[in-house]
Amino acid sequence: MVSTTAQAAAGGTSPAARRPASEEMALRVTGLNKSFGSVQVLTDASLTVRRGTVHALLGGNGSGKSTTIKILAGVYQADSGDLEVGGESYGLDGYTPATAERAGLRFVHQDLGLFDDLSIEENFALDAGYPRNAAGGIDWKRLRQRVTELIAAYEIQGGPRTPVNHLRAADRTLVAIARALQDDESGNRVVVLDEPTASLGKKESEELLGHVRRRADLGQTFVIVSHRLQEVLSVAQDFTIFRDGVVVGELVDARPTEDEIVAIMAGRAVAALRPTGSISHATAQSVLEFRGVGGGALDNVDLTVHRGEIVGVAGLAGSGRSTLLSMAFGATQPTSGQMFLHGKPFAPRRIDEAMEAGIALVPEDRGHEAAFPDLTTAENLAMSVLQRLWRRGLIRRRESRANAERLIAKFGIKVAGPDALFSSMSGGNQQKVVLARWLQRNPQVILLDEPTQGVDVMSRVDIYTVIRETAAEIGACVLIASSDLSELHALCDRIVVLGDGRVSQEVAASEVSVDDLTGLVLKAPQAGHEPAVTVSVAPSPAVKNTEGSPT
Repeated sequence: MVSTTAQAAAGGTSPAARRPASEEMALRVTGLNKSFGSVQVLTDASLTVRRGTVHALLGGNGSGKSTTIKILAGVYQADSGDLEVGGESYGLDGYTPATAERAGLRFVHQDLGLFDDLSIEENFALDAGYPRNAAGGIDWKRLRQRVTELIAAYEIQGGPRTPVNHLRAADRTLVAIARALQDDESGNRVVVLDEPTASLGKKESEELLGHVRRRADLGQTFVIVSHRLQEVLSVAQDFTIFRDGVVVGELVDARPTEDEIVAIMAGRAVAALRPTGSISHATAQSVLEFRGVGGGALDNVDLTVHRGEIVGVAGLAGSGRSTLLSMAFGATQPTSGQMFLHGKPFAPRRIDEAMEAGIALVPEDRGHEAAFPDLTTAENLAMSVLQRLWRRGLIRRRESRANAERLIAKFGIKVAGPDALFSSMSGGNQQKVVLARWLQRNPQVILLDEPTQGVDVMSRVDIYTVIRETAAEIGACVLIASSDLSELHALCDRIVVLGDGRVSQEVAASEVSVDDLTGLVLKAPQAGHEPAVTVSVAPSPAVKNTEGSPT
């Protein structure tokens, strides 16, 4: 197990620049064991959280971190282990959510549990109870005064009477945190944040984590679980890393890099998340071409994707990234221009026509557009090859199950078996199922819209590897739309930036940095507007300005 005490290197906010963390332990778990039937999910796990710190709990899907959190919350019963909170011991035999509450543990989940149509003060009161006046009625004045103080303390942009659904996403999360801590006069509570930024954009995530960091500097203790490693690294001081139910790393006052964290999580150095440099399997053979294509936010898009090439599509929200992919898949019809497939005019009017032509799409919204959560894993995998499995009005179940077992093994999908419900899997494994469903058709064009959104880092490694191997081995061309510029930089041979409805910039991924890409996206012209942000970026010689003006 890696155990490190490290002071900060240059860059970012160093622990030395923060309020020194107390060596007093806010939370300690030792000897934690848990099994489900014959499957051991935690083996002698431990967790030590110092008071006044942000402590990151990391690991891939199935690593044991979520089980640990559920044991601390009293949702699961541990087989054995010892728990100490604030110097007081709690037996895990018969430990319940009520015990966790008494121990001072508070949990803020991805589903915040707020009443969106009610005001901030009503959400607080429903949790802690309404204060009463001498006549037995609600003392609104006292409630409002208390909530006003909490709003100020937690820097929430709103007033006591503001409906929660009028708040920004980051402020809603802050309301949930403040509500959980409204009875914490001493500051001794431990707050567990489970994927707090999963539904937030980059700016709001930074704002929320900044608030968390400031509260920690005032002495509050946080445990954060997140798949977004770069965000975690920006805010956490201490780290506990799980792999296969075992704690494999403990870092105290450390500033590790993303590569170092991933290597501990994987048990090896991992190159899949890093750019491939000049390695490319692209050929000169054109596969998918857009000529002057328009529709929706798009106007006169010109783009060619070649056999074996991985091309990224970047742009601000509303730039038309998803629309471009939707047109190639026959789900959206262009209003102008023309598409070509293998040099021939291509105008699919329906999705099935695009599928027959060898096009595959992994959509952005997996839950609503790609998944059948109440069906089995085998049934989800069969959806793209139903004609092959269909005979005399029935699915050939044995063949479908055998096909699912093959794909589960090939794509490293962690699931109980082909008959397990799709909804029983983690987000990363669900995305592997969606990807495997399409790749079994050996498509010639693969369209990926936010392919690793909400996916843990180890599943991202697997997905990146599959994408690269597919482009190399079967010569498929891949078109990826993503708001994650680090993802595009790591995966793609070439990246185009959409602005003002067209391709405004085109760059070789191996010759620019993520910062270069960020600048190009921010300064891309927007329809009917001057660029909203002016960024001074020294472009690489590889930058091609398709507007014809100097960069």
